[in-house]
Amino acid sequence: MHIVDRRLNPGGKSFANRQRFLRRAKDMVEKAVREASKDRAIGDLDSPGEISIPSEGTREPTFRHTQGSRRDLVLPGNKDYVEGDLIERPRGEGDGDGSGGQVGRGDGQEDAFRFILTRDEFLSIFLDDLELPDLAKRRVAQTEKEGLRRAGYTTTGTPANLALHRTLQTSLSRRIALKRPKQSAVDDLERRLAEAQSRDEVEVERLSAELEALRHKRARISYLDPIDLRYRRFERFPKPVTQAVMFCLMDVSGSMTEHMKDLAKRFFMLLHVFLTRRYKRVEIVFIRHTDRAGEVDEDTFFRSAETGGTMVSSALQEMLKVIRERYDPGVWNIYAAQASDGDNLSSDNPQTRELLQNHILPLCQYFAYVEVSGPNAETHGYVPHHGQSSLWLTYAALQKENEKFQMRRVSRREHIYSVFRQLFQRRVAKTAEVG
Repeated sequence: MHIVDRRLNPGGKSFANRQRFLRRAKDMVEKAVREASKDRAIGDLDSPGEISIPSEGTREPTFRHTQGSRRDLVLPGNKDYVEGDLIERPRGEGDGDGSGGQVGRGDGQEDAFRFILTRDEFLSIFLDDLELPDLAKRRVAQTEKEGLRRAGYTTTGTPANLALHRTLQTSLSRRIALKRPKQSAVDDLERRLAEAQSRDEVEVERLSAELEALRHKRARISYLDPIDLRYRRFERFPKPVTQAVMFCLMDVSGSMTEHMKDLAKRFFMLLHVFLTRRYKRVEIVFIRHTDRAGEVDEDTFFRSAETGGTMVSSALQEMLKVIRERYDPGVWNIYAAQASDGDNLSSDNPQTRELLQNHILPLCQYFAYVEVSGPNAETHGYVPHHGQSSLWLTYAALQKENEKFQMRRVSRREHIYSVFRQLFQRRVAKTAEVG
């Protein structure tokens, strides 16, 4: 969203101060949007809504005289004072010895500045400066689709593509070049001929001949000729299709409390809104897992109450299966995001690491892991908790070896947005050709 201040620039106010005010207002709006998002229901994350910012932040700074300053004024005459009288300086701001019995102007007494953001404005601020990381961008899909683009004008075509404005322009140019008589010239000659009918036969013959020649030339040079017709021309061009798929892997095992599941769902809802808002050609694959994993639809992913044991490798195996069946890594850009509480069978950790390190990460553009924990956890983001989970320790070594793999922790709802931005903030892309 762009904040546009249409107030006129007052005299004596610098442009830098004005821009500083606009930046301050925008920052407050962004902060208000983030605060509003943490209290919303999961299904309402992308809905329009009302936000408020402090009204004092909407004022621009100005220079003005205080009540106690010295000023030279020209005042009208009055009945109380004459020339030479001394007028007591008014007591007020800046005087230093004012009485304490006056009512003070406390801060925060004005109502907050409240306004409604539309869905597009809310999402524009919410998702500003986010994108899918292209740390090693694969080549575009080998299959290309044809597109149409404008390519000037042509003299042949279908009626639907007739460029009326250009056709009339061409017709006018031709008529001017060939000096086609205007209708006003014909009308004027007819009027003069009618007036001369009763006076001079020689003049009548001359005007009649001139009128006949004028009409003949006008009929010979048509108003609109087939050579004037112009049609919009389109040409086909190969349009490469960049295809991307995002795998969402969520742990729904018995060790995941309702608080943890809420955090995981909020993260994936943010991801879902981000992808559908920012990208048109991104497919999303939802995978839930306990000790068994399966691909599900969006509704089941966010609302099913299934529970059970925990085997993270089952989700990675399901992801590999779907990739082999539907998403050729040579054509598709593959991304993945995983959320879990980090509680995994110790016997499953070696297989989990082997699958991720040797089979999945080589196929992925980017893999993000979010570990959710209880509300009493002390930290989030980069810093690990006291007492690391087995899955975190397994993944930590992979993060050091592979820049495509990133991991974060989150324990409170208000931290979801900052962790999400850390994982999907805009990065500088590198290019790599994949055969």
